[in-house]
Amino acid sequence: MSYSIVKNYRDNERLRASFNRLAEKTFGLNFENWYQNGFWKDNYIPYSVVIDDEVISNVSVNACNMNYKGKIVKLIQLGTVMTDNDHRGKGYAGTLMEEIMKDYEGKADGIYLFANDSVLEFYPKFGFKEAKEYQYTKEVTISDECKAEMVPLKDKSDYDRIVRILDRTNQNVQLYMVDNPGLYMFYLSQFMTENLFYIADCNSYAIAEIEDDTLILHTIIGDGAVDDVIAAFGHQVKKVVLCFTPKDAHGFEKRELHEEDTTFFVKGKFFEETCNDEYMMQAITHA
Repeated sequence: MSYSIVKNYRDNERLRASFNRLAEKTFGLNFENWYQNGFWKDNYIPYSVVIDDEVISNVSVNACNMNYKGKIVKLIQLGTVMTDNDHRGKGYAGTLMEEIMKDYEGKADGIYLFANDSVLEFYPKFGFKEAKEYQYTKEVTISDECKAEMVPLKDKSDYDRIVRILDRTNQNVQLYMVDNPGLYMFYLSQFMTENLFYIADCNSYAIAEIEDDTLILHTIIGDGAVDDVIAAFGHQVKKVVLCFTPKDAHGFEKRELHEEDTTFFVKGKFFEETCNDEYMMQAITHA
């Protein structure tokens, strides 16, 4: 059966709708609201196998420039890897990977992805190696009441405001994504509309979740110190889990991160040079 490889077709309604149908079937995800809100930019590029105007396999390229210790690093993240059940086992994903490697290998400081357990033998064929991530946690005792104010994200004006904040404000973390607010907004505009907080005392924002007595802190937007931001969530918090790497890890416990059905694969100069560094990619930037 003849097929074509089609790239970067976000404004093609028919193909975008087909891409969304496959994403719904595979992951229960739909990218249409993300597109309609203007967050699907040039740095999210689907590479798809198309047969009779239907997307039957896909690997997406995400341009993910990172600020790592104050230096901008050009990285590529691969994601939304999916093949329709009726077309599996025909080598389409491999064909797409070869096309992506041809387009990007040597043109970025590194390429990375998060793979599920069923494909751990697939990515090493393209030069990827398993890598470790490290997560930081600690127990805390806070005497004050909660001062973190939830910032409602209800409509496009709210979304656009946080995009401007993300564009203009450094994050107080060791490794964070820059020039790609759309990936943050994939989460904030859909699944995390009640997870943005403002801490007036340090003029900073936090993306966070609270589960019972545990604060899951995704990032700090602004110069607020980690401990000050944590304290702003009040005395109900007894434990903190960071979903980023702090600039100063003093007082935190470090452990190798093990996520169910998830393996971190990397290739390229950046990852070779930092193979002994103990960091994690921000969870909120996983594609």
